[in-house]
Formats: sequence, structure tokens, C-alpha cells
Amino acid sequence: MRPLLPLALVAGVLAAGCTPLRSHQGYIVDADLVNSIQPGVDNRQSVLATLGTPSFASQFNQGDWYYVSRDSRNLAFTPPKPRDQLTMQISFDQAGNVSAVRKSGIDQVVALKPDGKTTPTLGRRRGFFQDLFGNIGTVGAAGAGGAGGGPGGGGTGP
Repeated sequence: MRPLLPLALVAGVLAAGCTPLRSHQGYIVDADLVNSIQPGVDNRQSVLATLGTPSFASQFNQGDWYYVSRDSRNLAFTPPKPRDQLTMQISFDQAGNVSAVRKSGIDQVVALKPDGKTTPTLGRRRGFFQDLFGNIGTVGAAGAGGAGGGPGGGGTGP
């Protein structure tokens, strides 16, 4: 019976490593407060008093306010994956009254996959040694723009 105790303890520790981790980012949503914002009824001050400071505000138009909330899950060392998201956009008119309330969810989340460790560029592809030794012999060459009298090379001109 004693040899089973360490084995059970190790199995318990390993099983605990497989427990999904939950995380929440952004605004903490209270459904009653979110649903209480009405176009034509509320203004900037009442929205601020009801929902608090927005996650961020638009710099264009009338300065729309955005409230963003996201719940994510992951196992051990894997990157978190969004499970639920609420993005609420509140638009205001010239007088500062709420003109529209738009909500979107997880369907608006986009997964970006970077293209390796390099930034793709247009043009020819050069290797390490071509970049390192590619300019040897071009300094001062005719038409290269160096001191050899080509365009911009300091030669006498008209």
C-alpha cells in the first residue's frame, strides 16, 4: 500500500497540469447594465456613470466609445484561445447623446499568423553573403553615384 501512495501523488500532480486555465481580459460585463444603454435616451455622462470608463475611444467622427471583454482558455504551455468576446460600440451624435449601440462577438476575432521570422518584401531575394559583399566594387563606379564623377558624385557640371 505504501508504494501506491507516491505513485498516486505523482499521477495527481500530472493530472493537475492538464487543467484548463481560464483568463479574462478587458471590461467585466454586467448584462443588465449593458442592456440599459438606449439610443436617444442616454448621453456621454450617463453612459460613463453606468458602464464606467471605456476600454478605448475612437479618435475620429464623434469619438465612439468601445467596451471590449474577452474570455480565453489554454492548457499548460499552449497559447490562449478566445472562447467568448463582447465588443460594444457606442456612437454619439453632435450633442453627445447616444445615437447607436452595436454589439459583436467572437465571430469578429481574427487569427493572424506571421510569415516566419522575416518581413516579406518586393524585389529580388538576396542571401546573407550577397548582402555582406554585394557593394564591393560599386563604390566610385561610373553611374553608381559615388565620387567617380557620376550623377551626384561631385564632378564639375554645367
